[in-house]
Order: sequence, then structure tokens, then C-alpha cells
Amino acid sequence: MPRVKRGTSHVKKRRKLHKATKGYKWGRKNTIKVAKTAVTKAGAHAYMDRRKKKRTTRRLWQVQLNAAVREHDMSYSQFIGALKKKNIELDRKVLAQIAQEYPAVFAVIVETVKK
Repeated sequence: MPRVKRGTSHVKKRRKLHKATKGYKWGRKNTIKVAKTAVTKAGAHAYMDRRKKKRTTRRLWQVQLNAAVREHDMSYSQFIGALKKKNIELDRKVLAQIAQEYPAVFAVIVETVKK
């Protein structure tokens, strides 16, 4: 069997790792062993935080809706319950956007739900 020299593939792998750790502090940017774990953990945190972002934005929409609905003498939970009873299928994101940008339209939605 012929001898295989793996210098180029090893260097490629290292170059890719160094590119991923650009901007990291101390040995995490240039020591291979530490850089590998740094990149792995960074990827894990990025994945988790993409999920957290969805959670926090939904909470923001809920707070915005609660503030908008309180102006019409209702609570957030009453509003959402009434929406479900009336089979109005607007999600919280859209409702929060309408409440911010088009308060007159939101007032009509709240009046429809109150009846």
C-alpha cells in the first residue's frame, strides 16, 4: 500500500479552525486543543440562543399586547381568551405589530372581541 501524507488536509482543518476562532481571546484563538473546544461550545451556545431569542420575543409581544389592551379596559388573558372564543386566529406577533403601528385598527379588533 502506498504511503499517504496528510499534511494538506491537516493544515486545511487547522486553517478552518483558526478562521472560526478569529477574535477569541488568549489561547482560544491559536492553541488547537483549546480552540476546538471553544468553537464547539460557541456553536452550542449559538444554537441555544437562537431558541431563547424566540422565547424572549414572544414575551415581548405579550407585554406589548397587555399594555395595548389595558388602554381598552381589558387584561391580556381576557383578550386572548376572547380571541379564541371568537375564532380570530391572529398570532401575538401580528397583534403586537397592529397595536403599535395601527392603534385604530387594534381598537376595532378589541371592540369586536368585547361583544
